[in-house]
Amino acid sequence: MTNKTAALRYARALLDVAVKEKADLEQIERDLTQFLDLLRAYPALEKVLLNPAVPVTRKGPAVADLMARAKFSPILSKLLVMLAERDRLVLLPDILTGYRDRLMDYRHVARAEVTTASPLDARHVQAIQAGLAKATGRTVTVSTKLDPSIIGGMVARVGSTVYDASIAHQLERMKQRLENA
Repeated sequence: MTNKTAALRYARALLDVAVKEKADLEQIERDLTQFLDLLRAYPALEKVLLNPAVPVTRKGPAVADLMARAKFSPILSKLLVMLAERDRLVLLPDILTGYRDRLMDYRHVARAEVTTASPLDARHVQAIQAGLAKATGRTVTVSTKLDPSIIGGMVARVGSTVYDASIAHQLERMKQRLENA
């Protein structure tokens, strides 16, 4: 099993337990982010906790002590101690990513990345957001990026689905039709 697969399993289990226990799902995400930020802020701590040469018998108690001082949610504290005892703290960034994705899915929220040739104003972003919400049946959060090579129009990615309404794409389709004719 790859690290990414294991991290996704831990993330799914974390969300499942949090939902079952009726915990504050966003607080768990904030606590997990805060723990990762703590590790990044103290490189020596990160090096010790993520180093496979450091005995697991030292990592578990160290993380348990951190959890007692940090006052994280009990669900997350148990997970972090368990990960330390199994020498799996290296999975934390992927667990956080997986947890965020699962949480958005649980909340029926989809992320959309909209690429345009020129910047969009807030009114256009809202209109695109509403259209994508109607098309997907979910609440949609939109992030925008610029790519002048699409000439005009837009390309929207929602999960693995791509809605390509760019002028560059339309020109390419016209070119294909002319070549086939």
